[in-house]
Amino acid sequence: MLILTASLFVFLVFLNRYVLGNFLRWIRRKRFETPAAAYEPPVTVIVPMYNEGKGVAETIRSIINQTYPIEKLRVIVVDDCSSDDSVQWACAAARSAPERVTILKNQTNVGKRIGILSAVRRTSDEFIVSVDSDVVLEPTAIGSLMKGFGDPAVGAVGGRVRARNASENWITRLQAIKYYFAYEYFKNVELAFHSVLCLSGCLTAYRRTILVDLEAVLENRNVLGVPIKYGEDRYLTRQVIKAGHETFMTQEANCWTFVPNTLRGYWSQQLRWRRSVLIDFLCGLSHSWKLHPFVALSYASIFAMLVGYPLLIAESLANGMFFPLAAFHLLVLTVLGVLYGAGTRKWPRNERVHPLWFLPMAFVLPTVYLILTPLAMFTLDSSSWETRNATIKPPKI
Repeated sequence: MLILTASLFVFLVFLNRYVLGNFLRWIRRKRFETPAAAYEPPVTVIVPMYNEGKGVAETIRSIINQTYPIEKLRVIVVDDCSSDDSVQWACAAARSAPERVTILKNQTNVGKRIGILSAVRRTSDEFIVSVDSDVVLEPTAIGSLMKGFGDPAVGAVGGRVRARNASENWITRLQAIKYYFAYEYFKNVELAFHSVLCLSGCLTAYRRTILVDLEAVLENRNVLGVPIKYGEDRYLTRQVIKAGHETFMTQEANCWTFVPNTLRGYWSQQLRWRRSVLIDFLCGLSHSWKLHPFVALSYASIFAMLVGYPLLIAESLANGMFFPLAAFHLLVLTVLGVLYGAGTRKWPRNERVHPLWFLPMAFVLPTVYLILTPLAMFTLDSSSWETRNATIKPPKI
């Protein structure tokens, strides 16, 4: 009975992501399209930074070299007490546009979320774009994000994230393919109703007024009184939706980020993400039922997958059926690999990998789910993945 129930959950998630999502994308095509008309309001790009080193200079240059009108684009880099040479590299990149780049230094570690809020208080521009400090933007990315705000109902617009180090080794190749499906398939149901549940902090734009209105909520995030810092992107997106605003994602705003290149790094990332999904689901029970029924189903299916899939694996191990299950996964992954190969055939060669590199997921995914989901459940109050443990808040401005 257990394995049957868990299998049903997994099957429903598969239908939701790959069948229902594509069907909605077809019948609600206009909801997926970024408006053609340019919308170019004043924008402040905020780059929270901690021990990024030389890489942050490339991030800053990719921002100041945008095709967006230079008189309407400012950059604020927030250094969270880096112990390396990040500030020097940021200053070096800022010299090419000193009138447009401001570098702030926190007096103590406050974390990404509080650092962004501090920078928000220092600008009056209508829109805020959050960019991670290891990200490189496509020259037209900011302009593409802003087009999404042509609809006054939209409160946040996210871009598409790709792997900068896709071909480094087998674990990065696997993730490059996973990122493709995350943006081509997994968010389709949410996109159809402009309720994308998680916009990546790598590249997302917000209406400043919304961030100001949510300031108290964002500052005091905790679990049973314990401050937490994981899952910032998902938490912020959910708060925007809860406040009554639409969230949109455009495939036209591309950025590239480094993905973990070791199993240890990958596991650490996946543990953070599992904590995020678990706590997001639990905290969202009070209002998730107000979403469109298809979006609410998608929301619940993510949780069902997280909980049901480990049960399916455990039952398979107990019954000596793990390898048949892995073989079934291989078959499914082969089909997905074909979809990936067809969908990326026109991409530059250095940005796509061979579809066969997705096959190791048949063993990586069950292992990660079986071990990390229970671990995430028992460490929801943890913030040990970050070194920013200070609780001092920046002064009001």
